[in-house]
Amino acid sequence: MASRKRPETRKTPEVVVRRKSKRNRSPRELEPEAKKLCVKGPGSSRRFDSGCLWAGLASLQVSPPCRNIVRALYHHKVGKAAWPSLQQSLQHSFLQSLASYRIFQKAAPFDRRATSLAWHPTHPSTLAVGSKGGDIMLWNFGIKDKPTFIKGIGAGGSITGLKFNPLNTNQFFTSSMEGMTRLQDFKGNTLQVFASYSICNFWFCSLDVSAKSRVVVTGDNVGNVILLNMDGKELWNLRMHKKKVTHLALNPCCDWFLATASVDQTVKIWDLRQVKGKSSFLYSLPHRHPVNAAHFSPDGAQLLTTDQNSEIRVYSASQWDCPPSLIPHPHRHFQHLTPIKAAWHPRYNFIVVGRYPDPNFKSCTPYELRTIDVFDGSSGKLMHQLYDPESSGIISLNEFNPMGDTLASLMGYHILIWSQEEAGMQK
Repeated sequence: MASRKRPETRKTPEVVVRRKSKRNRSPRELEPEAKKLCVKGPGSSRRFDSGCLWAGLASLQVSPPCRNIVRALYHHKVGKAAWPSLQQSLQHSFLQSLASYRIFQKAAPFDRRATSLAWHPTHPSTLAVGSKGGDIMLWNFGIKDKPTFIKGIGAGGSITGLKFNPLNTNQFFTSSMEGMTRLQDFKGNTLQVFASYSICNFWFCSLDVSAKSRVVVTGDNVGNVILLNMDGKELWNLRMHKKKVTHLALNPCCDWFLATASVDQTVKIWDLRQVKGKSSFLYSLPHRHPVNAAHFSPDGAQLLTTDQNSEIRVYSASQWDCPPSLIPHPHRHFQHLTPIKAAWHPRYNFIVVGRYPDPNFKSCTPYELRTIDVFDGSSGKLMHQLYDPESSGIISLNEFNPMGDTLASLMGYHILIWSQEEAGMQK
C-alpha cells in the first residue's frame, strides 16, 4: 500500500467567502414558463405527494396564528395555554420566517466536493465541513478571520462522517475512506485512532458518538459495525448488514438505541445492551431501494429515513413495525454526487431535504427547480421551498444549527449559509 502524506494545518488562501446583497426577487419571477402544478392532497392517510409546488406556493402560505408569540408565552406562563398550543404557535412563527431566508455567506474552499457537515454543539455560527479529498474546514462565519483549513491526503481520503466531541468541543471525530475512525483537534493532530484498516479495500462510512454512554460507533463498507468506549477499547465488532453501512444514529434520548442504514435496502434498530450477533436486532425495516440515512428526531420519538431514489419515510417509535408515513420526493443517487440525506429541524417537527428533479418522477414538471424542501414531519405536507438562482445546483446535505435559526447546505464544492435576511445583514 502506497504511503500517504500526513495531514497538515494551514490558514487556507483558497476559501472564498462573500456576503450576498439583499434581493427581493420572488421564486415566481425566476421560474421559466412551465406547466403550473396544482397542490395535491394525500392519496391516503400515510402517503403524501411532494411535487414541486412553486406554482401553488400561494396555497401553502401558513395562516397566521390566532395570537402573537408574546401573548402565547404569557398564556402558557399563567396556565391558560398548554405546551402543545405554545409549541404550535412557535412552529407557525418559524415557518413564516422561512420566507425571508436568504444566502448571506458562501464558501468554496475545496478542490473536491464537500461530503460531510457538523455544527458546533455550543457555538451557533461555527461548523466543520469535510471533503472528498479528506480536507476539513472549521469555519466561524460570524467573524472576519479566515477559516482553519486541515489538509487531507487527496484521492482516497473522503470524509464520510464528522462529529464534534461532546466531551471536548475543541475536538472532533471523523470516519474516512482513508480507513480510519479517529479523534482530531483543530490543528489537525490525530489524538486517537479508534478503528483502522491497513488495506485499501476496506474503509469507514459512518459514525456517531454518545456523551452519556461515552461510546463511539462506526460502520464500514462491507456491513461491519464497531462499538468502542471513549478510551478506544473495542466492545464488539459485528457484521450487522450484508453491504455498506451508510449511516449510524444513536437515539438522543435513549442512547443505547441504535439505528443503522445500509445499501442492502434495510434499516435496523438495535439495543446496544443486548447485541449478541447479526440477528439480535430489535426491528428490521425493509426499503425498496438502498438507504442513505436514518435520523432519530430530536425527541427520539420518530425515525426519518432517506432512500437512494424517491422516498422519505417517517417511522413512529411507538409502532416500529407498522407502515410508516411515506413522502414521495425526488433525490435519486448519482455516483459523483454526495448522497442526499433528509434531516430534522432541531426544535420543530420539520424535515429539510434537497430536491434533485427527476423526469421519471410522477409529479415532475418542466424546468423544475433544485430547491431545498421543508416538510411537516407529522402530516408529510410540503410547507416551504428555499431557492437561490445564483446557487442552483443540487444540494445534498442540509442541517440547521442547534438553535434552529441558521441553515448550512452543501452543494457540490460549495458551502451555503442561509438565515433570515435581517439577521444575516447583522452577522
